[in-house]
Amino acid sequence: MADSADLIHTVSAAAQPLTGAPADFDVILEHAADASVVLIGEASHGTHDFYRVRAELTKRLIREHAFAGVAVEADWPDAFRVNRYVRGLSDDADAHEALGGFRRFPQWMWRNADVLDFVGWLRAYNDALPTAAPRVGFYGLDLYSLHASMAAVLSYLDIVDPDAAARARRRYACFDHFGDDPQEYGYAATRGWAESCEGDVVAQLLELQQAAATYAPRDGRVLADAHFFAEQNARLVRNAEAYYRAMFRGRAASWNLRDRHMFDTLGHLATHLAAERGCAARLVVWAHNSHLGDASATEMATHGELNLGQLAREAMGPRSLHVGFTTHGGTVTAASDWGGPAQRMMVRPALPGSCEQLLHEVGTSLLLDFRGRSDLREALATPRLQRAIGVIYRPETERQSHYFLTRLPQQFDVLLHYDVTRAVEPLERTGLWDRGEFPATYPSAL
Repeated sequence: MADSADLIHTVSAAAQPLTGAPADFDVILEHAADASVVLIGEASHGTHDFYRVRAELTKRLIREHAFAGVAVEADWPDAFRVNRYVRGLSDDADAHEALGGFRRFPQWMWRNADVLDFVGWLRAYNDALPTAAPRVGFYGLDLYSLHASMAAVLSYLDIVDPDAAARARRRYACFDHFGDDPQEYGYAATRGWAESCEGDVVAQLLELQQAAATYAPRDGRVLADAHFFAEQNARLVRNAEAYYRAMFRGRAASWNLRDRHMFDTLGHLATHLAAERGCAARLVVWAHNSHLGDASATEMATHGELNLGQLAREAMGPRSLHVGFTTHGGTVTAASDWGGPAQRMMVRPALPGSCEQLLHEVGTSLLLDFRGRSDLREALATPRLQRAIGVIYRPETERQSHYFLTRLPQQFDVLLHYDVTRAVEPLERTGLWDRGEFPATYPSAL
């Protein structure tokens, strides 16, 4: 389906070319001046350009608008190790070591050269602040760290309350029969082959919450935010237990639980940091477009799915700013199957009728400001295909696997399009990644 010349002309007239100059993103900084949260997406989990630009935008939000932290689509314990490093509170020697917790597939999503650079920058930025100034943090929003989070709760309680630690061990022992794979627990509990651990994890969270005031003065070695870290881990265990049971009731149930967890974590984090700072704490969020663009404007809504972006819009209105990315082609770091090795893969040219193909017709690198251009909102009001590549890329079934319908002006406030992009560089490069996909197989992949 070819786009009309009138549509291409309208979008071209409204688009702002991206030149590589700092002023390219001034409009985003202007919109962010009154925002409580800025959600910056990505069209894949393995594109260097998205990571690099997202980091540059975040640096400006921190320097110019005093944002208090970065919350990312990552596990809470692994990200909190980075948080301790960037705030100068850990024994990690450098940023590379601080990222050492990210060992679960897909490692390259956070163990890559662009994240390494940003973590190093954030540590240097914090180190240069006055001694009494609050440091900017780095936090995780996801809920896949069931076992690591249980271990973190127990480690905290071993210090502040050994008797409570013993009670927690008895409660968390409910999962011991299922090894390291929480999906086995979820399947058994859903089928009625095992007792649910729900009551145990809820009881543990409630006990930890009720003991906050008691634990605070017990041990001077415990950091001021150590209880918050432990409580969030206990909350994560409760939600992860529900998530792994929901997995076997259908995609919408588990997806919605996961994104509600991320939204709730964002709220708890903002409240905690506000108390620490004595003023409102504004946050930047890094996650995939599918989590941060408003799901009510996409095909996801027809399947009963919501997301973090929709929840933020409903709760905050214009105080949540949503920035998305698209690309027409290039390379991406991804795997062919879950748990597979990282590969540098060719990205097929965007499908006809997609927003990526339209923007390819308009220009190479450009910014669309939907908040500031009513003509642009009207021109792109009709649903269009949009590509989403996660950690898996299957070009042979691309339409079914990677495209969905969306109304761009309702999904995002600002869209950044980079026509040809390149794969993010993993910290652990392999011969398979270095070799890449041989161009002669492109685009058939045969």
